[in-house]
Amino acid sequence: MRVGVTGASGFVGRAVCLAAAARGWQVHGFGRRASIPAMPGVPYTSWDLTRDRPPALELDAVIHCAGSVTDWGPPREIWQANLAGTRAALAAFPGARFVHVSTASVYDPRRPTVMAREDEAPVSRYVNAYGASKAAAELAVMGKAVILRPHAVYGPGDTTLLPRVLESVRGSRLVAVGDGRQRVSLTSIGNLVQACLLAVEAPIGVYNVTDAEPVVLDDALRQILRERGIDATPLYLPARLAHAVAALSETFSRTPRLTRYAVGHLAVERTLDITAATQRLGYSPAATSFSGASAW
Repeated sequence: MRVGVTGASGFVGRAVCLAAAARGWQVHGFGRRASIPAMPGVPYTSWDLTRDRPPALELDAVIHCAGSVTDWGPPREIWQANLAGTRAALAAFPGARFVHVSTASVYDPRRPTVMAREDEAPVSRYVNAYGASKAAAELAVMGKAVILRPHAVYGPGDTTLLPRVLESVRGSRLVAVGDGRQRVSLTSIGNLVQACLLAVEAPIGVYNVTDAEPVVLDDALRQILRERGIDATPLYLPARLAHAVAALSETFSRTPRLTRYAVGHLAVERTLDITAATQRLGYSPAATSFSGASAW
């Protein structure tokens, strides 16, 4: 099996490369960075999807992990990375099976996501360029690719979820939003990698990809704090207050620490139904666990 992985210089792409190589596949990693730490058995090629010609390779499958994951930044750059980059990756290897790693942010950001099924997205309106561009990227490959929708990916090498949690610690408090009782679906990097490899030979379609069961936000935050050895407890801000703080932060900071998108995403339930993945991909996810997070 000859497999190309875009975004190989990032958290998800690197993990996918290493797992695919361990399976004995012939893996090629692609990313925008000029060089990355070596991956045993995985050659790496610097390739800017939006500017460079594609590498002259024949591949059986492409797992597209590249893209912008920020909820705040220049909209044009986010659209370029997520929509133009996806189109370029799909066009580069027209005969290959295409696996597109999307996001649960394509679900309606204006209401809770309650055990959402795949046909509930994309929707007509989004609150930022990230959600809108990822939804547009899905539409660009719909019917031509296997689309995976993880939510809040975490694990060794995590560059988003765990750092945000740690940045929210203020002395003996971890500042969060809502009441802590909201349920959330999380996705470990191990579970997402499993789904990516299964998708290479799976029926074309859209699949939610999460851990085995949703968790209660307060339980998850307290487990992270324990694993990291941090003597702090969660302090929950009412959503309306947090929304006002986020609006001020967006107004007066070029790099706000809290955004209205984040508040809307965290303050209510965000859970996904994974029946399609378990039945059609053969996906068998592990439960949410932050064991070993002290080393991440």
